[in-house]
Amino acid sequence: MTKTRKSRKRRATPLSARPNVGGIDIGSTEHFVCVPAAAGDGEVEVRSFGTTTKELESLADMLADRRVVSVAMESTSVYWIPLYEILEQHGIEPVLVNAHQLHNVPGRKTDVHDCQWLQTLHSHGLLRGSFRPTDTIVRLRSLHRQQTNFVEQRTRCVQWMQKALDQMNVQVHRAVTDLTGETGMAIIRAIVAGERDPARLAKLRHHRCHKSEAQIAEHLRGNWRDDHLFNLQAALRMYDAIQAVIADYDRQLLEQLQALQPLERHDQEVPEHPNPTKERSIRSRGQQGTRATLWRFSGADLSRIEGISAGAALTVLTEIGPNLAAFPTEKHFVSWLRLCPRTPISGGKPLKKRRNGLGANRVAAVLRLAAVSVRRSKTALGAEYRRIARLKSAPVAVFAIARKLAQFVYRMLRYGHDYIDIGEDAYEQRSRNRRFLGLNAAAKALGYDLVPVHTDPAG
Repeated sequence: MTKTRKSRKRRATPLSARPNVGGIDIGSTEHFVCVPAAAGDGEVEVRSFGTTTKELESLADMLADRRVVSVAMESTSVYWIPLYEILEQHGIEPVLVNAHQLHNVPGRKTDVHDCQWLQTLHSHGLLRGSFRPTDTIVRLRSLHRQQTNFVEQRTRCVQWMQKALDQMNVQVHRAVTDLTGETGMAIIRAIVAGERDPARLAKLRHHRCHKSEAQIAEHLRGNWRDDHLFNLQAALRMYDAIQAVIADYDRQLLEQLQALQPLERHDQEVPEHPNPTKERSIRSRGQQGTRATLWRFSGADLSRIEGISAGAALTVLTEIGPNLAAFPTEKHFVSWLRLCPRTPISGGKPLKKRRNGLGANRVAAVLRLAAVSVRRSKTALGAEYRRIARLKSAPVAVFAIARKLAQFVYRMLRYGHDYIDIGEDAYEQRSRNRRFLGLNAAAKALGYDLVPVHTDPAG
């Protein structure tokens, strides 16, 4: 027996063509451009340009002469970036198209055909541009991403220092919690300077260290080989140089953020943090200035959200900016971050799941790290993390909490909503109420009534 489905009537929408758009096939040594012909008879013309700055300027001038207002191009490696920026400077709208959208277009055999297809599809409004923030945010993003690369290199230097110490059996990592802390770095610098006496090295301990000088000195007796000492000295020198570069990037980022602050918030004090413990942690890390600058820049204090530090807020705002109008709803924002469950369905049946996106997203990575940091907190997010991890698994909990954090970020930046933590107890009570309502509905569907059982505390 076959099922008949009710047909749905829908008014056909005719495709409207835009005559003043173009298409560019991006290459490493040559760009092919398809634009409307100069005669204005509806035909198109394909021209090729080199990739030097002079050639890109000529390309932009040609588009301006043909009165082209928008151009579609594929996101080919990083070769599109110089042309994209030059087109923006000439007032021409560049539309960056994901190559996946054009993967199954027929008849694409040459670069000439590629640019013609781009122009044809773009003229009928069949291409969607990838999200790219404004030029000011792109400048901040470029600085912050390069700073992140230096931070990774600094981590490698710390690992090299750790390796050299381990090879000499100087167990600084057992004497102190953090090798790069005040006590750890003081001991390493003294070793490089020539100090070998464990008792004198132990006297460099900070007064807040849990271990005594005698306990620390016991871990600082080693085999002082020249080759390992030279490796330690070289790694420390690299560490100090990279640390100085990172500090320069911090100053440059803060200067540019301060230049972008609205005048009405330029001299305002950042509102008091609702979590005194987190505010003390921000101050101890020296991030209070970053938090205040980001608040004056965006008008929202993302560090109020549980799990998001001032450094994480800096990553979010330098990647996407304070204006999220490009995302109509928070669902669009979460989908762009690839933090929404992917459930492909065909014919009413779920298909085999594949990886949810192939691209890297720094904002989503930061939110996942923030989700991991709340797993033991006495907050509503922490209670929700533990509930999901108990019922499903820890990776599912990280994914779900990261998605919720993305929603909070969107609401704060787009609508100015504040983040309010209802607390662990309130969340647990609300969770129990939802569970009771579900059990009660299931019992009524089976013809039963739930009766509370009162236990006698005395017996």
